[in-house]
Formats: sequence, structure tokens, C-alpha cells
Amino acid sequence: MDTIFALATAPGRAAIAVMRLSGPESRRMLEALAGRLPAPRRAALRRLSAPDGTVLDEALVLWLPGPASYTGEDSAELHLHGGAAVVAGVGEALAGSGARPAEPGEFTRRAVLNGRMDLTAAEGVIDLIEAETAAQARQALGLAGGGLTALCAAWAGRLTGLLARQEALIEFEDEGLPDALEDEVARAIGVLAAEMTARLTADEGGERVRAGLDVAILGAPNAGKSSLLNALVGREAAIVSARAGTTRDVVEARILLAGLPAVLADTAGLREAGDEIEAEGVRRALHRGAAADIVLAVLPCGATPDAATLALVARRDCILVASKADIGGPVPEGALAVSVRTGEGLPALREKLEEVASRLAPVSGAALLARPRHRAAVRDALRWLGEAMVASLPEMRADALREALQALGRLTGKVGAEAILDRVFAEFCIGK
Repeated sequence: MDTIFALATAPGRAAIAVMRLSGPESRRMLEALAGRLPAPRRAALRRLSAPDGTVLDEALVLWLPGPASYTGEDSAELHLHGGAAVVAGVGEALAGSGARPAEPGEFTRRAVLNGRMDLTAAEGVIDLIEAETAAQARQALGLAGGGLTALCAAWAGRLTGLLARQEALIEFEDEGLPDALEDEVARAIGVLAAEMTARLTADEGGERVRAGLDVAILGAPNAGKSSLLNALVGREAAIVSARAGTTRDVVEARILLAGLPAVLADTAGLREAGDEIEAEGVRRALHRGAAADIVLAVLPCGATPDAATLALVARRDCILVASKADIGGPVPEGALAVSVRTGEGLPALREKLEEVASRLAPVSGAALLARPRHRAAVRDALRWLGEAMVASLPEMRADALREALQALGRLTGKVGAEAILDRVFAEFCIGK
């Protein structure tokens, strides 16, 4: 296997830059670069030199022999001064010794392949790197710390026991096994399926915690959508004009809701389009609204909700906003009256948004089935457990239990890992 290296800290000017090295030739390359190695897992100051003797840097060096390293291989870390010339010089020296630059996620990929972590823990590392809020970080830490690994191991252990009992019923049907044993297996399958289903339901908001929320602002032209976006994000993110139809495309801005990142999207006004450009804007607005977690349906105070607005309000997670409250006029039933000019109603609207966001994505830190891949694998296992419960023959039940075990194995990467490794680790940054 190649020896790889990469910068683990962000590129650019900084006080410190951390270079990582991993692979079978790490010891030789580190000795060529730094001379005498420090004691394992003890930082030591060393002068780094190029093959021609040119001094590259004075850096802290850590020698991390495998298998007790992040990747499970012989590894090293170089804590360099962060100048671009220093980083480039050390990189060139390592490449000259035979190391190659790492691909995205290759260090963590090697950790998975060497049994230092499973695939779910690796995905937790990705989520932890990308976490923007404390809530996302807490959830990612649970995953990276092996929470889902332990849960799947418990499920798989119970499944394995049930499969063993089912196989015994097949192999030793003439040996006088208790008649109730098959009924006990069927009941135990039902209990396990109920627990897995309950976990899926409990973790439903975890995906929204991880990915953030999508909030779409929809309504007729000149209803005050762009002004509302600007007021909620606290800056001029969208162009505001008295002319109807100013917004043709989706304008996005990021905010925090209930401790989670959210994308607030201003959309084109909903009306009969006058040209193909406006028609495309309306199509995009409707598409964004259909996919959004929360919709803000906006109409001016005094206006009568049209069919399009009423259709939006029929959604469970739609908030009806009566804009331009400073001008006056009746407020539709159930609407929040808001004026971006005076600030009237904005605190109440923000509070309502936080309330809906908290319900959609409860911030507990305990959700483990927080990725579409995780949830799909558990649903697949549940489908096979359902097949096992209605199987007409003992052999068919055993086959279904084996398939359920296979589905859980795909979740952790113990089965069919190569088919998903490339997709998972493409999300990583280089150096991790």
C-alpha cells in the first residue's frame, strides 16, 4: 500500500500547519526528513531537512506507530510553521521520498479498511467536520463515537440468535424440539421489528438536524416577500422594488433557527406568467415550496387569499404571514401580521419559526439514524423482518432473517463496503 501525506489544516496563511503521513514507509520517510524519531506519541522539536540538506523548518514531530494510530498504519504528524513556502517544501520532500498526496477522505478510509472504525463512525467524522452549530456537533459526536455501531451490533446479535434458533428448527425438526420454539422466534422477530421501527420514528428529525432546514417564502408578486427575507436575515440579501415581479429566480440567505442552520429562500411571485422567464421563475418557486421543510405564505394585510395561497396554507408546516401591517387592513384568520418598516410582528414570526423548527428537528443529540443511507438500510432490514413474520416455511423465514442481517451489515460497512466507500469518502476534505 502507498504511503500518503496531506495537509490536515486549512490551506492559507496561518501560524501552524499540520501535515499528516500514513503508510508502510512512514518511518523511513520521517527519519529522512527529521532524523532521530521521537518516542511514540510524544511531541518533539526537530529540524526538517530536504534530501540535499536544505533546512525546511523547525517543527513539532509526532511518531504514531500502527496499529494504535488513526489509520491503523504507521503514521506521523508534522506541526509546521504555516507559511506556504514551508508547507510546499515539506510536501516536495515527502513526495521525493516516495509518498503521494492523499485523496479526499483517504486517511479515514484506511481507518475503516483497517478496522479502526466502521462506516457509520466515519460518516460521523464527516458530519463533525461539517457541523455549523453545537446541536449538529453533538449529534455527529454520537455517531463518530460509535453510537450507531453499538446499536447495530445489538440488533445484529439478536438477529443472529434468532437465525440460529430458526436453523435449529430446520436441522433438527425430528429431534423433539419444543413445539413453542417456532412461535417464540416469530414473537421475538416482531419485538425486534417494533423496536427498529420506533427508533426510525424517534430519529426522524435527525436528518434535518444534520442537513439544516429549508424555508421557502411564497406568495403573489409585490406581497413583501423580499422585504421579509431581508428583515429576517438582517441584511439586504434580496432586491426590493415597488415593481411587481422583481424576483425571477430563487434568492437564498442563511439564518439560524432553534440552534440549527436554515436556508431562507425568496421566490418569484405566484401568478399567471407573462413570458417564459417569469414562467420558469414561478415553476422554480412552486418546486422549492414543495420541497421545503417550512413555507411562509405571504399576502398583504387586506388582501383576500387566492387559491394558490390557500393551497399553501393547507400544508401542515406553513405559516401564513400578513405583510405590510403598517398600511392597515384586515388580517386573515390564523395569519401573523408583520411590518418590516416598523418591526411589528417580526419577533412573533421569529418565535413561530423557532417553534416549528424545534418540532421538525428536535435538538437532542441522540439521533443516530440521521442519514438517508442509514434509514434506507434499516427500512430494508425491516422489510425482510416483515417477510420473516409471514413466511410459510421455516426455510423461507431463515432466508429472510439472513437478508435482514445483510442489510444491517451494509449499514456498518461489514457487507458490500466497496460498493459505497467511494461515495461516502468523496464527501471528505483532503487530509482527513
